[in-house]
Amino acid sequence: MEVKAGDFISSLPDEILFHIISLLPFESDIQTIFLSTRWRFLWNMALVKHGSKEDVPNAVSGFLTNFDEHNPIRNTRRLQFHFGQDGVLSAIIAPNNKLHLDFSAEINHENPRQFGWQIELNAQNLSLQPSPSTFFVKTLYLISVNRLSSEAVSSMVSKFQLLENLKIIACNGLESLSIDSDTKLFDLTIFDCPQLKSLHIKSYKLRTLLYRGQFPWFWPEFHFNLRNAMLDSRQGPGYSSFKASEFDRVLLTIKNSEILTLCKWTFEALICPSLSSFQSDFQFYRLKDLWWIDNYSKGLYNSDVLISFLKLCPSLERLFLTIDHNSYAMPSAASCSKQVGRYTKLQHLKVVKLEGFANQEDEILFAERLQDVVAVEPLILIASDGICFRNLTKVPSHESHQPDKTSPLLQEKYFYKFVQVKHINELCPKHAHMSL
Repeated sequence: MEVKAGDFISSLPDEILFHIISLLPFESDIQTIFLSTRWRFLWNMALVKHGSKEDVPNAVSGFLTNFDEHNPIRNTRRLQFHFGQDGVLSAIIAPNNKLHLDFSAEINHENPRQFGWQIELNAQNLSLQPSPSTFFVKTLYLISVNRLSSEAVSSMVSKFQLLENLKIIACNGLESLSIDSDTKLFDLTIFDCPQLKSLHIKSYKLRTLLYRGQFPWFWPEFHFNLRNAMLDSRQGPGYSSFKASEFDRVLLTIKNSEILTLCKWTFEALICPSLSSFQSDFQFYRLKDLWWIDNYSKGLYNSDVLISFLKLCPSLERLFLTIDHNSYAMPSAASCSKQVGRYTKLQHLKVVKLEGFANQEDEILFAERLQDVVAVEPLILIASDGICFRNLTKVPSHESHQPDKTSPLLQEKYFYKFVQVKHINELCPKHAHMSL
């Protein structure tokens, strides 16, 4: 091997280099891929095995059992398992007890076969977790699971008794999903499963639910008190015949959330009609951070639905409003204002962040409309091209020579001006769901 001057380490045998890597923390480990192609090869080198579909659980179990990050002979973090005619599983062990299982190499994106999937996590037999493994799965990523691999994955997942965080991503063909857990499953993420029509969750310890995609028929069997809920269904409903009454369980599930993402159409079609069924005034009384996904209708922006929702959020501190011009819009919707009972103006709203508006006039009109439901003057920030931010500031008219920007809506005349803002992350950190 030709060795560059001063680079003696790269000439060492693989076993010694593996030992060096094993002595480093993971964050430093991964930086070694930038040293040279040799180090990059060592990091990406995978254990390659072959077998049948039925062998997948045992292959992964053996992979985890043999892993020891402190042993240079047993610290391989990647497994590539070939099964069936075209099946390929890529398994990666990541820090903080994370395991990625990715079946995307075998996906037929054009014509995925439909399938139903049931995942059961129970505490009947803790010895099912691979032993004497030093690695216990707490966070599991299931990526591009399909009809061929779903049964084997279900068998495998049932053995992860310490699982706390489950992420199901980009499973084409997945039509119905049922998750039954009596263990400590705290966090559940379901992203980008375009054919999903039915979702059943039974997990009384769940605290975080992140969902992105067309909204399915959703049955939460327990009214678990979510603290963090994301319902990003800007693509609209995933099935044709939905009833507002079927959303009551979901509404009770997300009621106590402190962090929430919601689409305008979801409130119009599912939440608003349900409010009348509650005997007392319904409120999201713990909600502090709201990401609201809205749209324009026939070229116009109407904030009435959002204003109605804000009346249900007495503790709100931060509002993130995104206009997505491709977001699903209800064909017709009744007014929600009649369904909202008594309310107190928002006392704690500190920051309002706007993005996606078509023009400055609509931004100003919304700022004026917001005055109806707030008792304070929040900082209003407006995103421009996703990089630059402006502060929408209200100024008394006697300080300006621009009467054309005077607002006719308030007794005290004023106008709005836009001020360039720096250090946006200090003023207004991103909503927790925006970077997912």
